Amino acid sequence: MSRPVGAPDADGFTVPGRGRGLLDVVERRYLLKLLVRKELRVRYQGSLLGLLWSYVKPAVQFGVFFFALGVFLEQNKAIQDYAVYLFSGIVVINFFSESFGNATRAVTGNAALVKKIYLPRELFPVASAWVAAVHFLPQLVILLLGTVVSGWRPTVWQLLAGVLGFVVVATLATGLGLFFGSINVLFRDFENIVDLMLLVVTWTSPVLYTWDTVQRAVPGWLWQVYQLNPVTSGVELFHYAFWFGATRPGAGPAATLPPNLLWHGALALAVALVVLVVGQLTFRRLEGRFAQEL
Repeated sequence: MSRPVGAPDADGFTVPGRGRGLLDVVERRYLLKLLVRKELRVRYQGSLLGLLWSYVKPAVQFGVFFFALGVFLEQNKAIQDYAVYLFSGIVVINFFSESFGNATRAVTGNAALVKKIYLPRELFPVASAWVAAVHFLPQLVILLLGTVVSGWRPTVWQLLAGVLGFVVVATLATGLGLFFGSINVLFRDFENIVDLMLLVVTWTSPVLYTWDTVQRAVPGWLWQVYQLNPVTSGVELFHYAFWFGATRPGAGPAATLPPNLLWHGALALAVALVVLVVGQLTFRRLEGRFAQEL
């Protein structure tokens, strides 16, 4: 009589190489913590600044964008509290870029572990997303300090919007990381493809400019598609949570938000969940070839 896949055998052991995907990651949280610590330790080994690079990189990035667009192109005159607007978008894009980019390289970067022992391979891209979240926290602290100085007085809905924006982007990055990370084991060109995608996402998301700039430039149907992009929704939800709550009437150009923001955020979460399911299914289908391909 055949035994179901993943079921224990007569001795109480589970058939090796068979798992339940992301559910195994939840059950093996201790392994996830070990992988996150290992990635952080390896990344900053021999570094003088260590985790302080989480502050330096976004600070330089913010300075370049602020002076190039805010001062030289005078976006700070067109958008009230442009510094808060800009940085609240940057922290989202940085988190997405690091999560997605590192998750794509997670399996190939842990080739030695994949070939030597069995453990849920989803742990590697998920651990990369957790490392990105560790780097996200210092940037969020800076954002909070900046918004408080600007007069941030958030409502409950704005706080919930910020949480929703983070969940949307984290879910999307994990799903894409699973999808492209599994394919990257077979075709290493996908690392370069993902780098190009991240470049496009940075400049097509409403981080450096406002949503109505896009609305005026594209047809109506394309604008709706643009709004359903989970990264776009994540950025705008952060704008609603941290920038909109800090703007002051009469202090500059009126702050406006895209219509039906929370509704589009819910739809974006649904899209991100679909991407997560597709990424998990693709990962499960290809993971049996990881060891031999690596």
